Amino acid sequence: MEYPVNLKYVKSHEWIKREGDTAIIGISDYAQDALGDLVFVNLPEVGDSVSVGEAFGDVESVKAVSDVMSPVSGVVKEINEELLDNPQKINEAPYEAWFIKVEEITEEEEMLTADAYEAFVAEEAEG
Repeated sequence: MEYPVNLKYVKSHEWIKREGDTAIIGISDYAQDALGDLVFVNLPEVGDSVSVGEAFGDVESVKAVSDVMSPVSGVVKEINEELLDNPQKINEAPYEAWFIKVEEITEEEEMLTADAYEAFVAEEAEG
């Protein structure tokens, strides 16, 4: 499993990258691996509001449908439309296959460093 140190992570298995006032959000390598082959992704519309700890979309694999949670509150600035036609890109490169970009951020969930997230995942796997 890969956990790039330039990203932050949350316990619901999303990653966050900050670029100025914008947060870029995707799911971690651990999450895509646990889900298996992804066949469908559902994303919000540009201009939609997202809230900390609430689902903004979902991913469907051959195993199940899982919500994708927002680690920030704000407004959707952009969605990765490429994922709508090619959800397998999430499996191929989870840290390049971002889901949404959020601006006007008013609240953030507690973020974990790559090391802290890796320890959390190891603990969860044992549990």
